[in-house]
Amino acid sequence: MILTTIGCGFHLREITEVPKEFQTLILNSSDPYGPLSQCIRQELHLNRVIILDDSQRTDLPTLKIVDSSQRTNTVSIFQDGVKAENQLSLTISAEILIPGSGIYPIQVTVFRSFLDNPLMTLPKEAENEILTKEMMKQAAKKLIRHFTKVHEDLLKASKTSDIY
Repeated sequence: MILTTIGCGFHLREITEVPKEFQTLILNSSDPYGPLSQCIRQELHLNRVIILDDSQRTDLPTLKIVDSSQRTNTVSIFQDGVKAENQLSLTISAEILIPGSGIYPIQVTVFRSFLDNPLMTLPKEAENEILTKEMMKQAAKKLIRHFTKVHEDLLKASKTSDIY
């Protein structure tokens, strides 16, 4: 059974292969107990990343959450001019500081659409809150997937410096 699953290309979807350089890191955020920081922290734990709170250490990579913003745009309207559908967007700007290699900026954006019924304000607020939490989880997953890209950039930079 193991050979069958390996041979067909089966991979677990929820866990990202985090490069070993990022297996232990420091998470830095202006709001360390906020919902976004908690989602990122939870995703890092799910991906077996050890998070240290010692900001004085300079030998470990640091993931710094620089900014996050949420916008709502009108996507469609009814014939009478009332909003029919909205699109939520969540953008996270972060930086990975790697000792001896520099700072790598990361920007992640996640979108969601939802119908806007003006007659139902309470369910609309609850739906908006649920969508925001889901978007934060998805953005945290995308942020962690960027670790692989940063790792590849580090490898390319080290190969070019070896040539010269």
